[in-house]
Amino acid sequence: MASIVSMLESLERDIKTCARCGMCQSVCPLYKETRLETDVARGKLAILEGLRRSIFENSKGTAKRLYRCLLCGACEAQCPSGVKTIEIFLKARSIISECEDPSPLKRLLLRKILTTPSRFHKTMDLLASCQNLILRRSHPDFNLQHPYKTPLSQVPFHKKVPHFYRSTSKGPTVSIFVGCLIDKFFPSIAESVLKILEKLGFGIYLPDGQACCGIPALSLGDRKSFLSLVRRNVEIFTTTKYDFLVTACATCTAVIRKIWPSMISGESKDLIERTKGMSTKIIDVTEFLVRYGRLAEVRKTSSHNGKKVTYHDPCHLRKSLGLWREPRKLLSSLRDYQFVEMVDADSCCGFGGSFGVTYKNLSEQLGLRKVHNAIGSGADVITTTCPACIIQLSNILDRVKSDRVVKHVVELIV
Repeated sequence: MASIVSMLESLERDIKTCARCGMCQSVCPLYKETRLETDVARGKLAILEGLRRSIFENSKGTAKRLYRCLLCGACEAQCPSGVKTIEIFLKARSIISECEDPSPLKRLLLRKILTTPSRFHKTMDLLASCQNLILRRSHPDFNLQHPYKTPLSQVPFHKKVPHFYRSTSKGPTVSIFVGCLIDKFFPSIAESVLKILEKLGFGIYLPDGQACCGIPALSLGDRKSFLSLVRRNVEIFTTTKYDFLVTACATCTAVIRKIWPSMISGESKDLIERTKGMSTKIIDVTEFLVRYGRLAEVRKTSSHNGKKVTYHDPCHLRKSLGLWREPRKLLSSLRDYQFVEMVDADSCCGFGGSFGVTYKNLSEQLGLRKVHNAIGSGADVITTTCPACIIQLSNILDRVKSDRVVKHVVELIV
């Protein structure tokens, strides 16, 4: 209990600062849909202000309001006082979880499966092998070629390329953090990254045994599982020297760069130093290619033939890291497509991890708005740099019966 009180006291200043403001109301995508004060950052922080009193009396009620959040970071990005709302909400979720025993299902999924890559791989392989039957029952018109209804790849990336190392004396060495969704759902994205780096002649280090970045566990309040995943990745990625740690997942980039260092206080000095070392090397693939890539050597050479492409800003890339010019520079450099902007390109698509499952209707409302903007741009292809956003946008496009496809930016380069 002492650690809980200490953590809450450290958040007291920020909580009181937000209580006097309200700027978050103008940018919160959830508040725009519901107009409920408890759905905006200020309302949640007001609840947290009394958490020490209610944590044992009504922890479930507090948790319900706190988990009704996309963790998109819009409030933090626009906060005039610089309050780190995402860090506060994640810590608060951990506090609440410390006061309750996790459900058997949650304990199994997070602590027994997710934190052990070998078990996680076997579980996902099993789901991939039987998804045909599951989806045929839920979708009579199921088609194996559909990009959303068969999101799990039959052959994940770690099986296609379990380990890769190429040394070079000409330039920097790049390590690749694959990420769970890319590995299991979109191995073609990781293959594209590898092909681009190979063509550019960089040294490449792709270690096997990579684990999840930990955000699924942390967003569900399981800090113990999160720390276990951090430790595993740190062990894997700090045994070999490299100059950059590249990932094609916007969420993984933001988590490793910002959330890892902020959530490991109290751990060993060695872990803190090695974690911060990784966080300073992590870089989104679009940022890396704009800074260090030679685009003329990797881009396609045909004309766009009237094809148009638009771009959706993932929240973790634009709001959390302030990266939005880089993907557009890459897309504008392509000869295969004409780049066009959509309205509100930086608005949240509504996925939000577990939010999309718990609050399906709200998630779909936000997704529909985003898809309508994308279609309104006149683009033939929608791109983004987040695999979770690809899943959401593909799902909504299927719902509105659009034949447009969603691709990661790197897939258009190779």
